[in-house]
Amino acid sequence: MTVETIFALGTGAGRAAIAVIRLSGPAVRETLASFAGALPAPRRADFVTLRDPSNGETLDQGLALFFPAPHSATGEDYAELQIHGGRAVIDGVLSALSRRFGLRMAEPGEFARRGFANGKLDLSQAEALADLVDAQTEAQRRQALRIAGGALRRKVESWRLALIDALALIEAELDFSDEGDVGRFDDARLRALLDEPREQMRAALRIAPASERMREGFLVMILGRPNAGKSTLLNALARREMAIVSATPGTTRDMIEAHLDLEGLPLTFVDTAGLRDAADEIERIGVDRVLERLDTADLALWLSPGGQEAPAAPATVELLKVATKSDLSPAPEGWLGLCARSGSGLEILLGAVADRAKARLGDGASALLIRDRHRIAVSSALAALDSALAFEKDLEFIAEDLRSAARALGRIVGAVDVEDVLDAVFSHFCIGK
Repeated sequence: MTVETIFALGTGAGRAAIAVIRLSGPAVRETLASFAGALPAPRRADFVTLRDPSNGETLDQGLALFFPAPHSATGEDYAELQIHGGRAVIDGVLSALSRRFGLRMAEPGEFARRGFANGKLDLSQAEALADLVDAQTEAQRRQALRIAGGALRRKVESWRLALIDALALIEAELDFSDEGDVGRFDDARLRALLDEPREQMRAALRIAPASERMREGFLVMILGRPNAGKSTLLNALARREMAIVSATPGTTRDMIEAHLDLEGLPLTFVDTAGLRDAADEIERIGVDRVLERLDTADLALWLSPGGQEAPAAPATVELLKVATKSDLSPAPEGWLGLCARSGSGLEILLGAVADRAKARLGDGASALLIRDRHRIAVSSALAALDSALAFEKDLEFIAEDLRSAARALGRIVGAVDVEDVLDAVFSHFCIGK
C-alpha cells in the first residue's frame, strides 16, 4: 500500500508571531529540499528562504527541520517549517504544498495515528495527547502529561506480564506435567503472581471516576427562586456580564455557563432559571431543563436573599446554602453569607467549592484510568481474573480466563481488538496533531 505524504498547520490558525507546518511521509525529503533549496541536516534548524518550486516565488523566510525515519514523532520521514504567522504567509505555503504531487492535507489526528501505527506511542498515550491539547487547568495538564508519559501503559504492561507468567505456569502443567523437570502445579504460587495486580486494578478502578471527571470538570449548579442573585453571582465569578440581571422575575430562561480555573481545577458554574411554578410555557421548559441537568451535577448552590427560603431542590446532589444580599441582613446559622455585588463572602464560598472539587477530582497526579473505555477494559480484566482465582474449574478454563483478562488489558493500549475504536479516538484530534 502506498503511504501518502501529509501536511498540516500544527499551530493555531489565527494571527501569530510564528506558525508551524508539519509534514510526514515518503516524499518529505524531496519536498523539503525543493522548498528550502537543500535538505537540512537531521535534527538541526536551518534558516532558509522558502520558495514555491512551481514558479520560484519567495514564500517566506524561516526555519526548516528534518527528522529522518524511524527517529521521528510519526516514525516516518518528518519535517517542520517554522514560518511567520500571518494568514497570507500560511495560506501561501499551504497552497504551494497542496499543488505538489503526492502530498495532501492531513485529516484530524492523522499525525498521531501514524505515530501509533509505527509504535511511537500507544493508544492511551495518543488519547492523552488530545487531552493535553484541550487542557485548561493545571490539574488537567498534570493528568494528561502523566498518561502521555506512559504511566498507564507501564502499569497495564506490568499487569499483563503477571498474567502471562501465570498463564505459563498453567500451560506448563497442562502440556508438560509428565516431564521430570517440571514441578508440580502450585495454587499458592499462582495466587502470589496474581494477587498484587488484582489489588492494583481494584485501586485504579476506585479512583477512575475522579480521573474521568477531571477531564470534564466539576459541575456546580446555581439554584434558587427568581431574583435570588444567581445571575449576579455568575457575573461576579466570570468577572464580566454574562447573564442579564433584572428585577423582573423569570429573566433567566436558559442555562448559562462559566468555565473557571479554581486552584488548578476545572469548574463549570451554571446559572439557571429560577425554581418556581412557572407562569408561562417557556419558563416551565427552563425549569424542567434545570431539574434534568441537576442529576449530573457535583454540587448545587442554593441562593436565598438573607437565607430566608429553605432549599426547594431535590436532595439528589449536595447543597451549599448561600444567603445572598448579606449587606442587608446577616446570614443565618448554617448558611454562607454573600454579597455578590461587593464581593463580600465570595472567597469563602469559592474556598468551600474548591474543597469539594479537590475531594471529588483529586489533583491528577495519581490518575490512571481517565476514560470510560479504560475503566470498562480493566473491569472486564478484573472479572476474568476473579473468575480464574476462584479455582473451582479445570486448569484449561482458568487459562482461558487469564487470556480473556490479558486481551481486555491489551485493548487499553491498542494491542488487540481496537480497529473499531481507532477512528473514533483520532477523529477528536485537531488537524495537524
